[in-house]
Amino acid sequence: MPHTADVRVEAWAPTREECLAQALRGACETFLDLADARAVRRRDVEVRADTDEDLLVALLDEVVYRLDADGEVPVGVDLEPVPGGLRAGLDMADADTLPVTGAAPKAVTLHGLRFAGGPEGWACSVTLDV
Repeated sequence: MPHTADVRVEAWAPTREECLAQALRGACETFLDLADARAVRRRDVEVRADTDEDLLVALLDEVVYRLDADGEVPVGVDLEPVPGGLRAGLDMADADTLPVTGAAPKAVTLHGLRFAGGPEGWACSVTLDV
């Protein structure tokens, strides 16, 4: 990104939930090496939103919150649609046990946010403030 305190994540997949899972993984891989990560706990959360773009932001906001509040990151995710949002099963690892590869995200921005489905599947782009 032109701004040094931003990182852009793009993801795509055949389904909405797979695309969200890829975006979540991509966001975490911008600052940690997850290759040898091992989950130590599971967090079950529900995220709510009116639009698919807002759902992407809400899911990534959960990642930023868990990193800041609990020092943990998702290394696996199961997503299930529910009315008005998603139920997410997050397999969490302690962030301080993983090699750092970049600056941790501080927020999800709305600049250039895109998340849509089409005949080829789903694709998203989101910017993280680091």
